[in-house]
Amino acid sequence: MADLAKIVEDLSALTVLEAAELSKLLEEKWGVSAAAPVAFAAPAGGAAAPAEAAEEQTEFTVVLVDGGDKKINVIKEVRGVRSDLGLKEAKDLVEGAPQNVVENVSKQTADEIAKKLTEAGAKIQIK
Repeated sequence: MADLAKIVEDLSALTVLEAAELSKLLEEKWGVSAAAPVAFAAPAGGAAAPAEAAEEQTEFTVVLVDGGDKKINVIKEVRGVRSDLGLKEAKDLVEGAPQNVVENVSKQTADEIAKKLTEAGAKIQIK
């Protein structure tokens, strides 16, 4: 254990150039790359934004863009999707479009809800 403490102490004393040289030597010796940890150390510079954009989206929001001509049918479908809403709240949601109908749902659920509302006459967007 004392040897490990000494190694940590020695590594802490390295300059940036010496640490870079050590990294290169370790890559050559063991065939590993330090590129991934370096990428994770860069979020302060804003480099994490493109990486996050590349992640696959897992949660979706169904947005009612327009209630359409058949608002009564759309209100019924909104109530079917959102059982927590009463008739007045569902009507207010449809008439106040654009509004989020549901948030943070799976792709499959979002598609099913969008299909129901579209068939009822609404214009839907999935984000």
